[in-house]
Amino acid sequence: MSNLVIRLAELSEEFPAIAAIRKSVFQEEQGVDPALEFDGKDEISNHLIAYLDDKAVGTTRIRYLDERTVKIERLAVLSTVRGQGIGKQIMEKALLFIASKNIIEVVIHSQEYIKVLYLKLGFIEEGEIFQEAGISHVKMRKLLHSS
Repeated sequence: MSNLVIRLAELSEEFPAIAAIRKSVFQEEQGVDPALEFDGKDEISNHLIAYLDDKAVGTTRIRYLDERTVKIERLAVLSTVRGQGIGKQIMEKALLFIASKNIIEVVIHSQEYIKVLYLKLGFIEEGEIFQEAGISHVKMRKLLHSS
């Protein structure tokens, strides 16, 4: 059994690994413009990083929109380890972390093909499909707890 560890990233030390994962997934696989991917908001966000057998393989970003709402963004898992539930485990860890901060609401812009993952985690679709970075997305929302 492989050893998966997901934790809050130390941005100063681990951002190169986070950036490499996102570059591989979003720029190389999906053709996202680097200027859109690296938008200057990384420094004001929390990041989770996943290590499988001590190799960085996945990440996500948690950005605070206000004192009650966060947006989970940039969920990425390297193609070589997909299909093992790592993305779901990263999201579960992110939701636990967010809940510990007394945040009430989580928003995501899910790529359409992966929205079933978020539905299983209790997110609800909102509105129509839209294009972001040339990829079909849907806005989704999850309420964690009231006040």
